[in-house]
Amino acid sequence: MTGVAQPLRLAVLCPHFAPDTAPTGEVISRLVEELVVLGHEVHVISALPWYREHRIEPGWQPDAIRQWVRRERTAWGSITRIHPFPGGDKKNLLRRAAGFVGFSVLAGAASLRGGRVDAVIAMSPPLTLGLTGWLTHVVRRGPLVFNIQDVFPDAAVQTGAITDRRIIAAARLLERVSYRLAAAVTVLSEDLRANVAAKVKPSRRSRVHVIPNFVDTAFITPGDRMTQYRSELGIGDEPVVMYAGNVGFSQSLELLIATARAMPEVAVVINGDGAARVELQRQAADLANLYFADYQPKGRLSEVLASADLHVVPLRAGLGNVSVPSKTYSILAAGRPVLAAIDAGTEVPRMLSASGGGRVVAPDREAEFIEAVRQLLTDPVALGAMGAAGRAWVEGAASPRAVAQAYEALIRRLIAP
Repeated sequence: MTGVAQPLRLAVLCPHFAPDTAPTGEVISRLVEELVVLGHEVHVISALPWYREHRIEPGWQPDAIRQWVRRERTAWGSITRIHPFPGGDKKNLLRRAAGFVGFSVLAGAASLRGGRVDAVIAMSPPLTLGLTGWLTHVVRRGPLVFNIQDVFPDAAVQTGAITDRRIIAAARLLERVSYRLAAAVTVLSEDLRANVAAKVKPSRRSRVHVIPNFVDTAFITPGDRMTQYRSELGIGDEPVVMYAGNVGFSQSLELLIATARAMPEVAVVINGDGAARVELQRQAADLANLYFADYQPKGRLSEVLASADLHVVPLRAGLGNVSVPSKTYSILAAGRPVLAAIDAGTEVPRMLSASGGGRVVAPDREAEFIEAVRQLLTDPVALGAMGAAGRAWVEGAASPRAVAQAYEALIRRLIAP
């Protein structure tokens, strides 16, 4: 029918997909869901679930090599799950990089089946999926849309996680090549757009587009602070300051240890896991008011977030323009205020300024951070107002449907005659 847009046929390559619990997996799973609601056919190539413990989860573990690739048909397309080659040592970057390469190669081979598509969407990290997406594009013809969640290797270099000049040079070469091969590169903020645009030729900078992440405000809702989760941790009515997310080296989580020492009347919770957790637990071994907790099932997310009076989003200096912590959206959706220790003028400070949902301090400044926590906790009424303002803002500014429509519009522009 004239004037009616035809449904799109899409291939999506991503490192995590539901029921995997990684934040990026939740983002791409909901994006696929919304694209399906818009009427499109989607074929997902992802990993077997492995994020929670950095090993393939029970029930998904392959018994033989032939089970390294598992395909299932769905009402809206298909899901192909690939062995992720996980490594148990989260600090071993070379082992993790080898796992990403192995996964990307296997995903590339699996993605070649299925015939022509209108577009290929590939997600980074891992950066290697850019080349995998390009190979899929060559065979299945759809233009490559390369989605960047975090700019790599910038964050790893900034934190000192990667210091070998040869590895850095190779990663930067892979980054430039991946950007050049993509028909479009999507990033989460203007800071990331400027970062990526500076690494491509001026004639290609128009290929870099800002499409932010989103949050499901129907799934994450405000709740009472006195939760079952508090009881499980042994926390009563005292104020709770919480960090919930990846416990890595990009986050200045030593600030929370310092806060717990300076404010023994406050319960400080670090909820999550990652490469830095063991060392943080060693440093905090003498603190009775600092609680480490594992990731909780997705169905408890609202409860976990509601348990805190104040959430913190700390990011080391220099990383604010290469990473946008997606947890910020979830915290605002839960109606809780945010204290961000992050570079000024970057996306999270802009978000908090626009929403009124929190406060920003300079990164890595212990005394300033502790004083901000103390000031915020002295006024529960103002904290509640911040939380309500953040919830109202995120309901109107970060809907999943709007993000899916932005991807749909971008792809239609790319394939227009």
